[in-house]
Amino acid sequence: MKTKTQLNGRHWETGSIHNAFALQDIKAPHTGKPYSEALLLGVSGGIAFGYFTFEYKGYLPHVALLTRNTFNPFSTILERLGIAQDVQQTNKAEIAEKNLQHALESGLYPILWADQFSLPYNGLPADEPMWGMMPLLTLETDGESVTVADRSSQPFHLSMADLTKARGRVKDDKYRLMTLDAPQPTKLASAVHKGICQAISLFTEEPPRGGRDNFGFAAYEKLAGLLVNTRNKQSWERFFAPGIRMYHALAGSSVQPGAYHWINTWGSSDGADRGLYADFLLEAAALLKKPSLKESSEKFRESHKLWLAFAEALLPDGVPLLGESKKLIQKKHRLFIEKGETALPEIQQINSRLNEILSKSENDFPLSNAQSADLRAYLRDILLKISAVERQAVELLQNAILQ
Repeated sequence: MKTKTQLNGRHWETGSIHNAFALQDIKAPHTGKPYSEALLLGVSGGIAFGYFTFEYKGYLPHVALLTRNTFNPFSTILERLGIAQDVQQTNKAEIAEKNLQHALESGLYPILWADQFSLPYNGLPADEPMWGMMPLLTLETDGESVTVADRSSQPFHLSMADLTKARGRVKDDKYRLMTLDAPQPTKLASAVHKGICQAISLFTEEPPRGGRDNFGFAAYEKLAGLLVNTRNKQSWERFFAPGIRMYHALAGSSVQPGAYHWINTWGSSDGADRGLYADFLLEAAALLKKPSLKESSEKFRESHKLWLAFAEALLPDGVPLLGESKKLIQKKHRLFIEKGETALPEIQQINSRLNEILSKSENDFPLSNAQSADLRAYLRDILLKISAVERQAVELLQNAILQ
């Protein structure tokens, strides 16, 4: 690598931008350090709560618990911080590779979009209907191989051919390359203010897209009801009936996150990113000269603890197969972050064991119908506590931002 800078970025959007700035030695004016991922999360629209379920032919039904703004967070950060971009895009693989080489030779760190299922270091099974174009940061190349940063503290190495294949998977992002200039310091306070206002609106108002009861406090009420409702066809008792369907909702699979993943491994940090957002609000309090934001920060720390409890309850240690699944998911996540590509053999072993447990759950689910109902009721109780605390946190946020 051109530099020994630590790769601290943990999420595709906010993590890639954080790493790009850190490697270019771009410092935030209020800290003298690289723009924190907490700050970038806040500017992007911050945290949220979204609840969706899906069932596609040939696949198990799955749940999506969205814990942060998913409405164009990457472009939102760039726009709000006034970050100039140089974007190159082509339909030809050979030109895409030349663009990448030229950018790296110029001392830049380009961001690319690549399909997660096509990147060898992710160890995901090839599946034609499955794709996910996500940003990652490129660090260096010798023309044959490329070094990239992607959610881990360790760099990944892959062939130029494999990277080009992954970059070309989806038309909209095909062979796109972007380099970033430094943010405009004069826009920072406004960017923070707009990010907070967007987070408030995602909890309290209609979302930019989708049904109102899929987002914010309305979504908490919806999910709380579906966890204990026995008549609604979308209730967990029916849609995620005890067995492989319920297991998949709780623990997911190697290709599809379950509820536990969404809370503890999908974001930049655990606990639905609430702790990281609390960190952002402390930065915001200093930046905006609004010390009352610290009160909301404290409430989100309380919420963070409840989210951790919710995740623990999803896969309780007292149920051996569920507890084992939780430990394996956490170990896999830790290995990816700490060891990167060298952990792939061990991660693949974990995936094999999780697949065994998933298959076993079809005919030998570890909870009876009554026990499953008790678990769902317990989850509902915690969820309602989360909703109540976050109502207080958002109200404090509204009061502070209007001062």
